Amino acid sequence: MLQNLINLFFPKSCAGCNSFLLSNEYVTCTECRHEIALTNHHKFKNNEAFSKFYGRIPVEFAAAFFYFHKKGIAQEMIHKLKYKGHQEIGTAIGFWYAEELKKCIEISDVDFIIPVPLHVKRLKERGYNQVTTFGESLSESLNLKYNDKILVRNIYSKTQTTKSILGRSTVVENIFGVQFDENHHNKHFLLIDDVITTGSTLEACSRELLKIPGAKISIVCMAMTQ
Repeated sequence: MLQNLINLFFPKSCAGCNSFLLSNEYVTCTECRHEIALTNHHKFKNNEAFSKFYGRIPVEFAAAFFYFHKKGIAQEMIHKLKYKGHQEIGTAIGFWYAEELKKCIEISDVDFIIPVPLHVKRLKERGYNQVTTFGESLSESLNLKYNDKILVRNIYSKTQTTKSILGRSTVVENIFGVQFDENHHNKHFLLIDDVITTGSTLEACSRELLKIPGAKISIVCMAMTQ
C-alpha cells in the first residue's frame, strides 16, 4: 500500500525513454525492452566482440548485450547509470544478461568476475564504479565470485566520452596493475565493462590479468558500439 502511494506521488520513469513505468515494470518499460538492439553475441563464439580482440589478446569468449547507438536506448541507459547515479540500471542489465549467459559453455568454468577499475580519484569524484552493480548481479545470478581488488588503475585519466575513436585507441603502458597470490593461479577471469569501443581499455586490463600464471580471460560488457 505504501509503495503504491509512493509511486503515485513520485512515479518512476523508464531508463530508456523516460515514460512512466507501470507497477509491474522495473527500470525499463516493456516497449524499450523489445526495442533495444540486442547483439545476440552469446549465441556465437566467433562474434564481432570476439573478433575485436582476435590477434591482440587471447580470449576464451567475448560478448556485449546491446548495441550502443547515438541517442539510442542503450546510450540513454548507460549515461544515466554512469553519470546520474542510477545504479539500479546496472543491476537490471546484469540479471537480464545473466539469463542468456547461463547458456554459454565457454564461461561455464569462470572463477572470478573482475570489473575494469576506476582510479581512486575518479571513484571519489563519481562515488561509485558504474559496472559494480552489473557485476554483482551477474555474480549472484551466475553464482560466481566478484573481485574488485585484483585489478587496479594506476593512472588517473580524463573521461573517454569526449575523445575521438583514434584518441581512445592507444594502449597506455602501466595504466593498470594486477595484485594476486597463488589462489589466483590457473583461474578463468570474466572481465566486465560498460561499453566496448576500440577495446583498448579491455586489452590493457587483460594483459595485466594474463600476468597471473595459468590465467584465462573472457570479456562481457553491457554494450558495444556499432
